[in-house]
Amino acid sequence: MLTKTAVHSDNYPASLYVATVNKHENYPILQEAIEVDVAIVGGGFSGINTAIELAQQGFSVALLEAHQIGWGASGRNGGQLIRGIGHNIEQFRSQIGSEGIDAITRMGFEAVDIVKERITTHNIDCDLRLGYCDLALKPKHMDGIQEDYDDLKRMGYRHKLKIYDKSAIHEVIGSRHYLGAMSDMGSGHLHPLNLALGEAAVAKQLGVQLYEHSAALSITKGAKPVVTTAQGQVTCQFLVLAGNAYIGHKLEPYIGGKILPAGSYLMATEPLTSSQCADIIPQNMAFADLSIALDYFRLSSDNRLIFGGLCTYSGKDPSDISASLLPNLRKVFPQLPPLRIDYEWGGMIGIGANRLPQIGRLPDTHNIYFAQAYAGHGVNATHMAAKLIAEALTMQAQRFDIFDSIKHMTFPGGPALRSPLLAAGMLYHRLLDKLS
Repeated sequence: MLTKTAVHSDNYPASLYVATVNKHENYPILQEAIEVDVAIVGGGFSGINTAIELAQQGFSVALLEAHQIGWGASGRNGGQLIRGIGHNIEQFRSQIGSEGIDAITRMGFEAVDIVKERITTHNIDCDLRLGYCDLALKPKHMDGIQEDYDDLKRMGYRHKLKIYDKSAIHEVIGSRHYLGAMSDMGSGHLHPLNLALGEAAVAKQLGVQLYEHSAALSITKGAKPVVTTAQGQVTCQFLVLAGNAYIGHKLEPYIGGKILPAGSYLMATEPLTSSQCADIIPQNMAFADLSIALDYFRLSSDNRLIFGGLCTYSGKDPSDISASLLPNLRKVFPQLPPLRIDYEWGGMIGIGANRLPQIGRLPDTHNIYFAQAYAGHGVNATHMAAKLIAEALTMQAQRFDIFDSIKHMTFPGGPALRSPLLAAGMLYHRLLDKLS
């Protein structure tokens, strides 16, 4: 039986996370002209954590969010906290060299540690659970898993890793759909909206001025950039643009043209029994397969199966998210009985052409920074981006400069043609993936 329980909120889109959100503070609308050292546009993980990092360094900071804290991808994602930054970073070796490749790899480890340390230090209640698995659907995936394992060991990854072949994979997942897996006890999963809200509370305690329902309408560049909203403005020494998929082409065309909003979708079942949980996910890990059109899933703290996928590039949402995802769930766990689907939701993630996070400065000004294009792996990468921007503003830009030196393509065709062109390109790559 398929039913979808409506969860209503005056502001947040309905989701399991909204239904289970911790009590939190609502922040005011900006209704005056203020001046600070740093203004930040975007109240997701990138913006909030940049605010925390800079406030800890003594900067005065104001953050502007168009909706509510965590309203976008930061509060709607799959909740998977996975090591690594970017996809296939070997493609950048000619631009940043071996040292740059190794530095990004190590930052991919550090990024997860930043999240875990922030949760522990500030006692943020967000259901953090360690344990994650990459899942192989074909022999080339198993080859990739072995290569990743060897690389991680070479780089001194300090958390437990284990490879499972088809005969042993039942130890981590109750499914015959996969050829094998690699577990990583340094990665894991959590409640992303509660993490974002908990971090916002930390930022406020540090003196950050947080404003909701205060969309940035225009930016005036100069020695002191000015961000104008409907009812106020912020003048600053430095500006950070952290709106990701929601930044918009009009606000800043340079970065707007280098990112494509793509739809990503999830559903959550009714609570499973303890025996069902033990059967399908015996160690309560998070999972993602290694295909281009991947499935990802985990259990919530109240034993619901959260199942996601369906990344779309057409700009159109599925007419029925659950109906689209259920066939994939049944392939993975055919032993489960028909389950009620209590929640379904989606939102926009930001994707760049080379699938590496875009962290840098605008080329026409030295005092406007940006971070975006996490390609669906932003829970950890956003926190690293925040740290890198803070390092750059405190004259420690060596690691920031690695990212800033990488070239990112502007999508052709302007806003109207970007989505159809990328949709066609991704369809081609998905067909190649199925044939290989």
